[in-house]
Amino acid sequence: MFKKKSELSYRKLLDGVNMATMVHGKKTLMARFKLEKGCAIPDHSHPHEQTGQLLSGRMVFTVDGTEHEVVPGDSWCIGSNVPHSTRAVDDSVAVEMCSPVRARLSGVIRIQRIQGPEISSKR
Repeated sequence: MFKKKSELSYRKLLDGVNMATMVHGKKTLMARFKLEKGCAIPDHSHPHEQTGQLLSGRMVFTVDGTEHEVVPGDSWCIGSNVPHSTRAVDDSVAVEMCSPVRARLSGVIRIQRIQGPEISSKR
């Protein structure tokens, strides 16, 4: 599968967080995220391993209770079922890969909070 950057279609996941699926296969999914300064993705976990790289901006991840500031060019790998959250210090763009493929093919992304209700965002 090949996809041109001009073909990307962004969907709102949460306030200030937009995602475009770049490509996906049977076992992996690659997505591009645009995060607005000050937005946050709440503490959650999922069975997918998540790797990524920050292309622009500045973000702070909290992974299993430890904060990690990332700047353009920095990368990360968050293991399966590890609690994590993030906040955008500046307007930011990141590319992430998940394995196995996340439920995006069902038309719904679910973020399971560590505490509190599940967040659903239809696409």
